[in-house]
Amino acid sequence: MRTGLYPGTFDPVTNGHVDIVSRACTLVDRLVIGVAINRDKGPLFDLEERVEMVRREVVPLGEDRGCEIIVHPFGNLLIDCARDVNATMIIRGLRAVADFEYEYQMVGMNRVLDDNIETVFMMAEAEYQAIASKLVKEIARLGGDVSKFVPASVEKALKAKLAL
Repeated sequence: MRTGLYPGTFDPVTNGHVDIVSRACTLVDRLVIGVAINRDKGPLFDLEERVEMVRREVVPLGEDRGCEIIVHPFGNLLIDCARDVNATMIIRGLRAVADFEYEYQMVGMNRVLDDNIETVFMMAEAEYQAIASKLVKEIARLGGDVSKFVPASVEKALKAKLAL
C-alpha cells in the first residue's frame, strides 16, 4: 500500500489545500493529512478545531476517489511523523517560487535524515496559487469576503472565531 503524508498547519484549511489533497489521492492508496501542532505560528484555531475542519473537508474526497484519508495531528519532526505513519512520500503543495526555495532546503535536510522517504511537489491549480491561510485570516479579520478561498464551512468557522 502506497502511503503519502501531506503535512501542514491548515490554519485554516483552504481551497488550495483541498485541491492538493484531491490530486494527491491519485498518487497513493492512503493519504495521511498531518496537522502540525506548531505553536510557534500562533494558530487562530486550536489543534482540535483544525483537525476537525480538515477531516470534514477532505475525508469525503478520499471516499470519492478510493483513497483512504487519515487526519493525524503531530508535533514531532516531519520525517519522524512520516516514519510513524509508514509514509514512503511526503507531499508538499507549492504556490510560488518562494515556496520552492524553502521546500528545497527542507527536502535536503529530510533526505539526510531518511533517504527512503521521497518528497513530491504538487503545484496548486492556477486559481488557488495566491491563496495562503495567513492572508485568508487577515482578510477575514478585516471583514472581507473569503468565500472564494475556503470551503463554506471554514468560512463559517472563521466568522464565528472572529465574531464577525
